[in-house]
Amino acid sequence: MRKGRILIVEDETGVRETNAAHLARLGYEVFKAGTIAEAKKLAQETPPDLYLLDVMLPDGSGLDYCHDLRRYSTAPVIFLTCLDESRDIIRGIEEGGDAYLTKPYDLNVLAAQIMAQLRRAGLMGVGRVELPPLTVDLGRGEAVLEGKVTPLSQKEAQLLAYLATNAERSFTREELFRAVWGEGIDTGVVRKYISVIRKKMELDESSPIEIVATPGGRYLLTRPRFR
Repeated sequence: MRKGRILIVEDETGVRETNAAHLARLGYEVFKAGTIAEAKKLAQETPPDLYLLDVMLPDGSGLDYCHDLRRYSTAPVIFLTCLDESRDIIRGIEEGGDAYLTKPYDLNVLAAQIMAQLRRAGLMGVGRVELPPLTVDLGRGEAVLEGKVTPLSQKEAQLLAYLATNAERSFTREELFRAVWGEGIDTGVVRKYISVIRKKMELDESSPIEIVATPGGRYLLTRPRFR
């Protein structure tokens, strides 16, 4: 069984080659690029299952590339960078990144993060969740509520699907962040995504489904009409 195809986008030759050799030993199919232009060409020829993406590249920002990437790919993106300020981490996640490792990092930690992201993508990146009258189609990146189709980003669809799968069960923001984004600290990302989902789908107390916050600061998806 194919373990996974990884595209490393890194301009530091030593880092790029070290990561590539380690991942190849673990059985991954590895492609390497030193610039965004090279990465785009490789990705077009052979779409990767996961991107390892540096932030500061010779021909642009990895953050901007990730933003552009999310228009046509749902493959997980792990940022690898020297930047470690919270605003950089927040922007990385907002642009569609799935995880963030600060250099220097342990290669075993990198491998574990890759495995976790590929596993999560395999579980949540395809298929659909049905909670009549709601359907969340993860493959298409959309939600259908009483016949109305709403396009969603990868993470919006995954978050909604997770809440729908666990309807009427409440979660803290930290629990939702770990379920959808993986290890890390929620910095308001979950609240922002839930707000965007509610706005896109025009959800409120009169809707057939609603995402509500409890007095204790937890979130749950409920179906008021079907209680």
